[in-house]
Amino acid sequence: MELPAPLRQAIDAMLHGIPASEIARAATVLSERYRAEVRDGRLHMNADLAVKAYLATRMPATFAAVHASLDTAAAAMPDFAPRTMLDVGSGPGTVLWAAASVWPELETATLLDASEPARRAGRALSDNLRQVTTTWIAGDATLDLRGQTPHELVTCAYVLDEVPPASLEALVDNLWALTGDMLIIVEPGTPAGWRRVLDARARLIGIGAHVAAPCPHQAPCPLAAPDWCHFARRVARSRIHRVAKGADVPWEDEKFIYLAATRAAPVDRAARVLASPRHGSGKVQLKICQPDGNAVERLLTKRDGASFKEARRADWGDRFAG
Repeated sequence: MELPAPLRQAIDAMLHGIPASEIARAATVLSERYRAEVRDGRLHMNADLAVKAYLATRMPATFAAVHASLDTAAAAMPDFAPRTMLDVGSGPGTVLWAAASVWPELETATLLDASEPARRAGRALSDNLRQVTTTWIAGDATLDLRGQTPHELVTCAYVLDEVPPASLEALVDNLWALTGDMLIIVEPGTPAGWRRVLDARARLIGIGAHVAAPCPHQAPCPLAAPDWCHFARRVARSRIHRVAKGADVPWEDEKFIYLAATRAAPVDRAARVLASPRHGSGKVQLKICQPDGNAVERLLTKRDGASFKEARRADWGDRFAG
């Protein structure tokens, strides 16, 4: 997956003239902070160069993960067509671009972030997204949600990992209070990210939310450590991305976990593929999460007819009706 062409071109223009070595150094610092889940009171994107390092090295992968999450949620709720959106912890607007791609009906978006350099970059980039009217607000996700009005779609991507654990329950409650129809949370596809999403899932179910995706049920997660639920998307690397990361491979795999919670019950309750299918001669092995709340391994062969054909086409994260 690649960024939309207008966004990619706008980012290239922003990065023009900045030495690759400077972006590479800033990208290393940014990556180390994300990986270590540093919570030292400093913003990850606290300066223009840090934002540009994010644009070069993190935005493509984040966009791919968020787009996949929104796309799956849209499939589960096919009648949902949001016109208003609130993105909490928006950074330079990654989720905005993904949401506008999945839901072309989107008209207005309110984007809240504590980083002034990130908001400034996001505002400039959003000038190239003419279908959506944007409002950019300075604010902390844990402190400044009161006073916001509800929106049909509320999103919070790659934010919970930056929030002190003691503040997570209140944040989830506030996000849900602002949700008119659907709340989508996306986190890194690590065991820690999965645990945060599980905690948010339990909290939301407890206050009346429906889980639309990825889970095909409301039961407790059937997976147990050291296993964990996550998904992946392959992302094309630009030249500056490869240079900044010192990488030769023209792609990378972004692992993520997400949750779509809705006011209305979802239409789609098909099983979900939880890992890359294993193909053999005349057979496919799938690990799936079922609507009855269990995770199972299924071996399908040519004798299974249509289910086997569906399994051959299935990919990690897809629904599986067979």
